Amino acid sequence: MTRLHQRLGPWLELLRWNKPTGRLILLIPAGWALWLTPMAPPSPGLVAQIVLGGLAVSGAGCIANDLWDRRFDGRVERTCQRPLARGAIRVRSAVVMLLVMLGLSLGVVLSLDPNSRQLCLGLAVAALPPILLYPSAKRWFSYPQAILAFCWGFAVLIPWAAATGSLSADPGLIGCWLATVFWTFGFDTVYAMADRRDDALIGLQSSALSLGGTVQSCVRICYGLMAAALALAAASVQVHPVFWPIWLLTAALMQRSCHPLHAWQTDIKSFGLHFRAQVRLGSLLLVGLMLSRSLVG
Repeated sequence: MTRLHQRLGPWLELLRWNKPTGRLILLIPAGWALWLTPMAPPSPGLVAQIVLGGLAVSGAGCIANDLWDRRFDGRVERTCQRPLARGAIRVRSAVVMLLVMLGLSLGVVLSLDPNSRQLCLGLAVAALPPILLYPSAKRWFSYPQAILAFCWGFAVLIPWAAATGSLSADPGLIGCWLATVFWTFGFDTVYAMADRRDDALIGLQSSALSLGGTVQSCVRICYGLMAAALALAAASVQVHPVFWPIWLLTAALMQRSCHPLHAWQTDIKSFGLHFRAQVRLGSLLLVGLMLSRSLVG
């Protein structure tokens, strides 16, 4: 068992599958989308396809990130022990695994219902360039977290298209997409705060650095806009009233989670705790939607 762990451990680290919070935070918006479509609740088969596709895409994104940053990660406290940075996995092997994950993602798309397959395939192809190029953005763009937020938006568009077979100016879709973009920019800006010192020394950019002393206020605004956008989406599908107390509690807790962010020297562990708190709060919203849509049905 120890030998198997030694062999598989670096690969799980490369895919970040050893850190379930990071995988959940991508799957949560996909869940929001599935339970906000007009035909919610979705079938168990579709949920399984979206989960598998999400795991594959997020794994591919993590590999691309580490390939781009393999020469920098060793100089950053938070990332210095990543497999490529410490030499536990060769670059060529990582590229092969990247192709495997992309192939698995394609397989999931091709397994979707024929009525939605072509649209989802087009969205998947459109998502691929920003997903693979996002890790380079910290070299040339002051707000790379905005690009990640745009990438995260496909976690709403593809499940919605898979469930409905179309994309339209539906308030549920628009609200869910906006909620995801604002939420992602907020929590990833906090995540980047852990690397501010190292990024500044290396010469990399992030919204955490670019926003300076306004970072806490901006994250608060993002979470407020996220809550408002998701409320718009939920109201448009006339969710059961049980959702609204959950929504109100979650919105308040998101604002409360921003309290420690005012200090530049905040303990690096605090940013990880904030990230995990967002996973719990996003999951709570998903549970609220699942419950409310089941009751309506």
